[in-house]
Amino acid sequence: MTKAKQLANMAMGLACVCLVWSASVGMAANPDESARPVLDKLLKAVEANDYKSFVSDGADAFKTGITKEIFEGVSKQMAPRIKKGYTVFYLGELKQQGMSVYLWKLVYKDGENDTLAKLVLTGDKVAGVLFQ
Repeated sequence: MTKAKQLANMAMGLACVCLVWSASVGMAANPDESARPVLDKLLKAVEANDYKSFVSDGADAFKTGITKEIFEGVSKQMAPRIKKGYTVFYLGELKQQGMSVYLWKLVYKDGENDTLAKLVLTGDKVAGVLFQ
């Protein structure tokens, strides 16, 4: 078998793996019913530049770790895109260090780059959130 055929076979195999993986991501089960409203509240707070609302459901370490200045920087970056509209796609859930970690993909109506939203809950409190 020639090198070109070997590479073509490897590429086909990789494409199949990627296709199976993307299909499984698209069929991820819905998150715990308590997680999505928390994400929605955080996104509304970012859109409105409402720091108090953003940290209101946070654990103590979250409240002290997310300063108003950090929050305002995130809000300034994300709010204009959020206001134009977006769709949220659930990607999955992880258990890490005794906490529930939820992942979503935010697809903006402006057609620009998507955002990965990572929400970490400990019980009913926000332990962390990352918009990447």
